Amino acid sequence: MAYFEPTGDTAITKIQIECLLRRGRIQMELFDEQVAEVVDPEAGVRYLLRRNPEQADRMAARREDQFAAWREALGKANEYLAGHPRAKVETALRRLRAKAAVLKLSAWLAPREDGRRIELAVDEEARTEAGALDGCYVLVTDLPVSAADPLTLDRRYHDLAKVEWAFRTCKTAHLEIRPIHVRTEAHTRGHALVVMLAYMVVRELRERWVAFDLTVEDALKELAELCAIELRLPDGCMLRELPEPRESTARLLDAAGVQLPRLIPPSTYGVDTKTKLTNRRKKRN
Repeated sequence: MAYFEPTGDTAITKIQIECLLRRGRIQMELFDEQVAEVVDPEAGVRYLLRRNPEQADRMAARREDQFAAWREALGKANEYLAGHPRAKVETALRRLRAKAAVLKLSAWLAPREDGRRIELAVDEEARTEAGALDGCYVLVTDLPVSAADPLTLDRRYHDLAKVEWAFRTCKTAHLEIRPIHVRTEAHTRGHALVVMLAYMVVRELRERWVAFDLTVEDALKELAELCAIELRLPDGCMLRELPEPRESTARLLDAAGVQLPRLIPPSTYGVDTKTKLTNRRKKRN
């Protein structure tokens, strides 16, 4: 029986990659910045191997940050044990091991008891092995070579990741297409249309703000700090004035092609929130 039964282009998990390495179907030397291909006639599939150096650096940096957080917890635990003679070393050791498991450091991190202190023990060989697959990924496909070459398949896979990001953005994050608080089919279609239009705006902002090293969500949070100053004149007139935005906010607005007005006229339109809409429906029913 074949280990995989793929259709099209599919990325496999780290555990599956390790299984292929143990079985000799692929070799670590093949992981490089350029796409490598391994054909498995027995399984009827092609394996496309690649290493992303930028992703590898991010994963290694994240592991070091987790290790630093664990060392900080170790220091606090030893400090507490030194100041509290009745505290149990076994309890502190158990907590540190649990924290190492949560941070996924248990494979190479093994704290041990040394009197009233807890000493750090690192298995350097296991630590190196833990990062061996950093930035590595394997695509498995049953498409013949005549249908698509390795580079084309790799590019289509990354395009698929963009589609998945779009759906996540629509369903959660700042668009929140779900849950949909509408009843009729027409209202549902209208809501989905508005959300998709909003996604087009998000995609455009993502491209315009790519140089700022910010996600769209983070940038929108910064823009949310913009506020208007309400001015009430003696004759009863009211004006809303926008103060000069700070430099970082102004750069975001300039990149998005947005020019803020100095004054905002009073709004004559009402806004329906989820709560208002629910209350009105209850009264109507």
